[in-house]
Order: sequence, then structure tokens, then C-alpha cells
Amino acid sequence: MKKTTRRLVVGFLAACVIGFTLLNVLAYNHARAMMYFTGGGERTEKPEKLALVQRIKVLLTGVNVPRPVSNRQPSELAPDCQRLAIHGTNGITLGCWYVDRGEKTPLVILFHGYGSEKTCLLREAKVLLQLGMSVLLVDFRGSGESSESYTTIGFREADDVVAVMRHARSRLHHPAVILHGQSMGAVAILRAVHQGGIHPDGVIVEAVFDSMLNTVRHRFQSMGVPSFPSAELLMFWGGVQTGFNAFDHNPVAYAKALTCPALFMHGTDDPRARLVEGQRVYDAVPGIKQFQAFPAIGHEAYVSRFPGEWTAAVGAFLWKGQK
Repeated sequence: MKKTTRRLVVGFLAACVIGFTLLNVLAYNHARAMMYFTGGGERTEKPEKLALVQRIKVLLTGVNVPRPVSNRQPSELAPDCQRLAIHGTNGITLGCWYVDRGEKTPLVILFHGYGSEKTCLLREAKVLLQLGMSVLLVDFRGSGESSESYTTIGFREADDVVAVMRHARSRLHHPAVILHGQSMGAVAILRAVHQGGIHPDGVIVEAVFDSMLNTVRHRFQSMGVPSFPSAELLMFWGGVQTGFNAFDHNPVAYAKALTCPALFMHGTDDPRARLVEGQRVYDAVPGIKQFQAFPAIGHEAYVSRFPGEWTAAVGAFLWKGQK
């Protein structure tokens, strides 16, 4: 091999190694930014709302997601709303708000999505109270009034669901316990049923994603950049940093263990968890189930845009289960 050719080959290989190393560094930083909440600053806007310069900056430095907190008070939900602290695994404390409408009323436990906290579900909780339910709003680890400052996008949050469910069964004394979750909250519920051995009397699943890999891919696509191999590298490093295999985080597999009645709801224009992906999770459920799609809505609260339809669907599902 001539010296010039050898130099070109060596230079090419060196460039590949340097490029791959830099890509891994970026993926590592992105994963940390997504999984570990910061102490403050402005939260990075959704990818679709970012200008080109802002997108480039985010690609180079990662997102900023401050720890989700709220100054809202329990009285905003109901005058008799109580604060509860439920003990989870490994010394974790989960902050909750509880409204008890009596031992004869079903209890609906509400779990929020990624980068949020329990007060984002106040509107849903108020509707449930109007429907005659008792409600329990939960902050996942890392959010609101709970301990920690990290997230695993529903993987270890499933342990939080198990802890809250066991507390509800042993101490709150309601004839039925129904779990409601949005996005990450929905995934955590499904994993808790699959891995944690809990047996709710029903589940309400909103905007569920079918695999962690797909939802990470969609975020890169929203930025206008190829998802491969960036999504795979982010998944790998995110799992390394938080101690779990992100590639095994699969709600379709979890859904196969769900035997209680289930209501799935999904937006037709959801760019984070696409309609076909939500239907894939739904199809895996072997028990009694129903699916409702809301038109022209993305990854957001359906009760805000479709209050009448949401209330009717949820009310029919809940009271049918009590007959």
C-alpha cells in the first residue's frame, strides 16, 4: 500500500473514531439532561417550537428540564383534600393529595407524565370527584413533593405505582381501586401490573408509547435530525446512568399481563406516542378493553380540549365497573 493511500486510510479511521467518540459524548450528555432534573432555569421548549439556532444549541448541549414543582395548594382540588406521604422503595418518599368521599366510593389514583407533577392532573381529578369518585394524586420520584431528582421514564416509577397501590389497598379502604396514567404514568402502571404483581380493578391509559426506543426516536425526528444511531446511543447511556436496560422498557410486553378492564385514550395527531403505537399496546391487552381516539390533538390532556367526551367516556367506564 502506498504511503499516500495508507495516510488516507489512517486519517479516515481516525476521523471515524473521533466522530463516534464525540457522538457518544453528546448522547451521554443528552441522556443525563433528560433523566436528571436541574435545579432551575427555563425549561427547553418542545422541539417543534424551537428555531433552527435553538435546535442546534439543544443538539450540542442537551435540554434543560428543571425539577417539576408547583406552588398550588391541596385546597384547589377540594377543601378537605389531605396531603399524604407514602413510603416507596429504597427510602423514597412519594408526595400525594387525597380526597376521600367515603368508604363506599371507588378510588381513582392518578399518575402524571414525564417532566410534570401531580397538579397537572387537577382538572381530571376534579371531574372524577364530580363523577362520585375519591381521588389520590401522586408525585412520582423526582417530582413535586416527592424525594429524588431523576426520572427513568416509567421504568422505576413502576415501583412507585406498586407502593401507592399497596398503601391504598391496606390503608384507604375503598371497594375498588382504578389507576389512571398519562404517557409515562400510563407506562409505569402497565409495568407495575406486569412486574409488581398488583391487581387494580381497572386502568385508564392516556397517550401511552409502545417502546422507549420509539419515543426517543420521535424526539430526534421532531428536531429534524436522523434518529439512528443517536436514539440508540442515548438509550444506552441513559440506561447506564440510571442502572436499567432501556431497550427492555416495552409497554407492549407489559400490556400482556393486564387482565382488568381497561380504557385506552389517544390523540390522533400525537407526535410523541403515535396513534398506531398506542393501538399496538391496546392490542396486546388480553382482558376487557376499549379504545377511544380524540381527533386532531397531540401529546396533551384530552380533558382540556374535549371535556364532554372525556367525561362521558371515563364516567361510563368507571360506573360500568361498579355494577
